Amino acid sequence: MSRYLLESPHSKEECLKALDEILAEGPSVLNKFDWGCMDGDHTGYALIDAKGEPEVMNLIPGFLRNKARIHKLGKFTPEQVRSFH
Repeated sequence: MSRYLLESPHSKEECLKALDEILAEGPSVLNKFDWGCMDGDHTGYALIDAKGEPEVMNLIPGFLRNKARIHKLGKFTPEQVRSFH
């Protein structure tokens, strides 16, 4: 399993449709997201543990997948940071 940051931007006009489609997947999927919509940033953000990007992409409504950004995340150990010098 790897950790991913998912950004799913949508327009103000797409907002309710995006929320409805994610809720249709179940409350547990909706709960994975934090939303900037109430602050004018119409983007859903989620930290997801998954086997790969396709699994993460499946959380996004189909009509928004072409806008989504998925970033694979990782951590550095103190030794790795020291080795970079």
